[in-house]
Amino acid sequence: MTSNNLSPTYTAQLSGSSPYLGCRVFDLRFTSTARGARLARRLVAVRMDEWGVPYGTGAHETVVLVASELATNAVRHGHVPGRDFRVLLRVTDGPPPVARIEVSDTRAERVPPRPGKLPGPGAEPADGGRGLLLVDALADRWGWCPRPGAPGKTVWAECALT
Repeated sequence: MTSNNLSPTYTAQLSGSSPYLGCRVFDLRFTSTARGARLARRLVAVRMDEWGVPYGTGAHETVVLVASELATNAVRHGHVPGRDFRVLLRVTDGPPPVARIEVSDTRAERVPPRPGKLPGPGAEPADGGRGLLLVDALADRWGWCPRPGAPGKTVWAECALT
């Protein structure tokens, strides 16, 4: 795990009484390995709990599962030797409060299908995985884009915290 800032967590407080007060940001780079993907999942789970979305709730489990699938895909399909992947988790006050998970890797030539272009429920995905089918089913919105100013891509998903 490597960090691109002094603190992996930034919190901007806004007024209000929501448990998801303001905008919270977790931004960290991880080694492009299975261990890095597991660590990303665990740290997203810890952050969500610290930010008022407790373990065992549907919102917590959804965000953690989506983050886990995106991190695993970055390792499995976006791995470039010697390059890390980045996880950015942002929770913003709503209404409704929303968690946005962004996972960036440095492999530009291997991109996922666009939302709405995934194989149907009975079809076997070309790569053998079903991670994006889970993301598509769980997230309110998702997509991907080239990384601005750097090689690679960012796959993102948004989940309402209701």
